[in-house]
Order: sequence, then C-alpha cells, then structure tokens
Amino acid sequence: MSEENTSVTAAEWVMAVEASALASEDAMRFTHKGRCIAVYNLSGEFYATSGICTHEHAFMSEGYIDGETVECPLHQGLFNIRTGAALSPPVTKNLKTFKTKIENGQVYVLVD
Repeated sequence: MSEENTSVTAAEWVMAVEASALASEDAMRFTHKGRCIAVYNLSGEFYATSGICTHEHAFMSEGYIDGETVECPLHQGLFNIRTGAALSPPVTKNLKTFKTKIENGQVYVLVD
C-alpha cells in the first residue's frame, strides 16, 4: 500500500508592518516563504493582496492608489484593493486577497 502525501500547509498570521509606518493611501510589499504580498492602507483600514500583477510581473505596491483601486505600474490595469477584482484591461485575472488584522499597532496578514 502506498502512502499519499496528505500534508496541508496551515495558514499563519504574519506580521507585515507597523501600522503607523504605512501612510494612508499608500502600500508596501513583503515576502513570506517566497510569496510576495502587498499591504495597503485605505484611510486606516488595511488590506492585502498578492503583490505581483496577474498580467505581467510588476509590484502592485508600486501602483497608483485611487480610492479603493490600485493601478498596475506597468500596463495601467486596475484592481479593486478590497476584493482583488480585475477591473480594466489588460488585466483579466483577479488578485488573491488575504485577511488582515491589527494587534498592538502591527498589521498582520493571514498567509495560506
């Protein structure tokens, strides 16, 4: 009888940034276990998405933020920061989103 690989990677809360270090309407990126993640501050509410555009390799944290949208810095495709939804060409695939929480003034991201 063969053994199956049944290991499951558990999600974990990862400290991303001090909340006070990320200005309102700004973003930053961090890498956890090889995965690039963007964290956004929208008027004191923090959100996280995959950090790489789904169209081409561009860092979403370097994109222009306008309200709840972020514009890819490479080809100007738009994404909704809260939902990750692709809003305009050339992007057609949504960004993965991650849950966030604030504890002791630090922003944590639930990375799975």
